[in-house]
Amino acid sequence: MTDQSPQPSDGSGDPLERPRAFEPARAEDDEHEHDEGIDDAGDTPSPEVHGVGGVLRGAITGFIAAGAGLAVGELVSVFTGETASPAVAVGQWAISHTPTSVEQFAIRNFGNHDKRALLIGVYVAIALFSMAVGILARRHLTPASYVAAAFGLVGMFAAATRANASASSLFPSLLAGLVTVLVLRWLTILGAEDAAPQGGPTERRRFLLGAFGTTVGALVGGFGAKLWIDTRYNASAARAAVVLPKPEEALAEPPASVHPNIPGLGPFFTPNSQFYRVDTALSLPQVDPNTWRLTIHGMVDRPFEITFDELIKYAFEEHDLTLTCVSNPVGGSYCGNARWLGTPLAPLLRRAGVQSGADMILSTSTDGMTIGSPVEATLDGRQAMLAVAMNGEVLPIEHGFPCRMLIPGLYGYVSATKWVTDLNLTSYTQSSAYWTQNGWSPQGPVKTASRIDVPQSGATVSAGTVVLAGTAWATHRGVAAVEVQIDNGPWLETTLATSDTPDTWRQWSYRWADAVQGGHTVKVRATDATGALQTSLVQGTVPDGATGYHTINVQVA
Repeated sequence: MTDQSPQPSDGSGDPLERPRAFEPARAEDDEHEHDEGIDDAGDTPSPEVHGVGGVLRGAITGFIAAGAGLAVGELVSVFTGETASPAVAVGQWAISHTPTSVEQFAIRNFGNHDKRALLIGVYVAIALFSMAVGILARRHLTPASYVAAAFGLVGMFAAATRANASASSLFPSLLAGLVTVLVLRWLTILGAEDAAPQGGPTERRRFLLGAFGTTVGALVGGFGAKLWIDTRYNASAARAAVVLPKPEEALAEPPASVHPNIPGLGPFFTPNSQFYRVDTALSLPQVDPNTWRLTIHGMVDRPFEITFDELIKYAFEEHDLTLTCVSNPVGGSYCGNARWLGTPLAPLLRRAGVQSGADMILSTSTDGMTIGSPVEATLDGRQAMLAVAMNGEVLPIEHGFPCRMLIPGLYGYVSATKWVTDLNLTSYTQSSAYWTQNGWSPQGPVKTASRIDVPQSGATVSAGTVVLAGTAWATHRGVAAVEVQIDNGPWLETTLATSDTPDTWRQWSYRWADAVQGGHTVKVRATDATGALQTSLVQGTVPDGATGYHTINVQVA
């Protein structure tokens, strides 16, 4: 029997829709049809569904449904790997497709916290999207279910486009989407029964228990899965078990005079915990050295593969090297100095037999990142290496454990592959690496740069003698001189600390006598060991590194 009463209108002339859960009880012969599912067209919903309370209920329902889906996705990723979890997969896809200008904005403003900021952004976007879907589901449950299913499809697409993706990578997002749809429909029906005119304490209890129980389950499952993942996929124990090889000739400690004893000036060697990190890995690769392999192939006569145990049997050497990121702005902090332990790269390439015409090493990390490095820079005598230790410790996981590549004189984006597993000898005309495809120059020699570290820009200092200090670098060429300029006056030569190697930065200081009260501007510039002066031309980081003179403003009181 069909209800023939007029349908209320929303003002457009079209009747309002609501789930059948709001309909009065039917005859027994209609109950089977009612149980089969919710039809989007029905009688008038209760006023609460249209009011603030109904909107809030729908938003909470969508939020809980998405949370349950994410929790299931995390649980499944315990077995497929963290990179396949929906949030990480989507976040990693976003990193790979973010415009360079946006990427540089994130690096400038979030620094080493850019990955965390992205993940928070992904979760916030999912939360807002899920709440909108929950609000839609109040009156259009079937369309909302399709939209919710897209949540899983997006995750599946992101996981499938990752390097080294497999069929199992799709399951976390697939099941996350399925659970999201099921929970959305279930809680929406319970909410509709509660909000209906005939709804009572029993219906209210069902909805609240369902929402509360699902929330608790999602929190326990999600955080439990994260803890499980961190335990299962954690290379810390394997890292702790590594016995570092001894260098053929241990380097002496640099003299104390490499570092001026000036308060506020950072140490000569950057502590591992403070060393900058710029990469695209949203989830840190956890690589077991027992399963690690390095393959050298491509345009070579004798391709081969080596294990970590085989690698550490090669001759090892120590080398002090300043590493710089091409994303470092003028005066920026994406520059660090460390003592590295590694095996020279040149003998490995000679063992492979590099063929004529091969001018690029296309290196690949375990997470699929590719970096293009010039072959010439590894064979011209500089200390290019495969490093396994940093400042006397096994490589930290975030800095490439168990093995990373280093080539002095080049920015990290063309030389410093972390978690490296593959070296493909090719040519620049045949291949391109990740950063090159995103607008950066294929060649990236480090430009001469200098920085004022003491005092910081905007600081207030006392009148009289003011000590200025900082750091300069021209990796693989060395720094010959550093000068400062005060208030556009003459350039004044600073006192250089002792040089360690041409591949490390050089610290400097200057005693500014008789600094008078008022605001002042201080600039710095450096000259490399070839006699070339640092350029004053102001250029951003793209496409091959920032240039210009670092300038600070200080107030003398």
